[in-house]
Amino acid sequence: MSFRNLTRSLFVAILLVCVGLSPVLADDYPSKPITLIIPLGAGGSHDLNARVFTSVIPSYLGQAVVVKLMPGAGGQTGTAAAIKAKPDGYTLIFTHNYIDQLQPLLEKLPYDTLKDLKSVCRINYGASSLVVRADKPWKTLDEMLDYGKKNPGKLVFTTSGNWGATMTPGARVLLAAGVDATYIPYKGGGPAMQAILAGDGDFMMSFPSQAGPLVEAGKIRALASAGDVRIFPDVPTLKELGYETGTMDRIVMAPAGVPEERMKILRDAFSKLNGDKTYQSLMQRIGENTEYMDGPDYDKLRPVNQEAYRALVKKISGQ
Repeated sequence: MSFRNLTRSLFVAILLVCVGLSPVLADDYPSKPITLIIPLGAGGSHDLNARVFTSVIPSYLGQAVVVKLMPGAGGQTGTAAAIKAKPDGYTLIFTHNYIDQLQPLLEKLPYDTLKDLKSVCRINYGASSLVVRADKPWKTLDEMLDYGKKNPGKLVFTTSGNWGATMTPGARVLLAAGVDATYIPYKGGGPAMQAILAGDGDFMMSFPSQAGPLVEAGKIRALASAGDVRIFPDVPTLKELGYETGTMDRIVMAPAGVPEERMKILRDAFSKLNGDKTYQSLMQRIGENTEYMDGPDYDKLRPVNQEAYRALVKKISGQ
């Protein structure tokens, strides 16, 4: 083979390799479905919110977003899996501020959420309601807390996990009221609610997408709600009753190390989702807000919130 023909052959070979690699070089992300880990159980508010936005977001991403429930260890199982995932933008986690910012203060974890995860966006925030099964004798929060004071340890508080999004607001109420209750953690809000409906628990904190239909069906009764605005017209807020509470931020996050151009694609898609009329209508239907916050803005709040939780943990634990 002549030198000229050899050179031409090598050029063609290199060209073919480059064509074969063109998807990588062009970065046509996303080119396959994205997995969304939820570190909580089925039937809770995260599951319900995710089912809504994952049904609409493919219009803006061009790919499906597949929900993968991974409950366990108060959210640590799913969180660890997301952090260990390849940082290519094909594995995300739908978590919340108590797992992300509060939990690392309570025990030694094999990861640092503030360093190992980056925010795509805050989808919304959730204000929970303190609910009891409809056949419980308490018609007001004061009545339930009076029972708890007279019967230390007998009031059973079911939660979605230790120091999670449903435990922390309720624990603050019990601490302020001086009530000693029995805490029973479950793998998510769904199982915790099933315990209430089965009579295995006395009360829990539940979010509108989960509690609303059950209140309307007469299966549970709301005694008070977190947040600044009443969730149910005839039910007072905890603030009205003199109690300090917090809300839950629902956050879509990615492993640290996902290329910035891919993070931008994700953030742009979720930003467009928030303006989608179908999405807005579906969220309104399940009783949830769409108070969106872009990832970089939320990332600035995470260390600030963690310091506030440090003071809360110290107060509640008495350390």
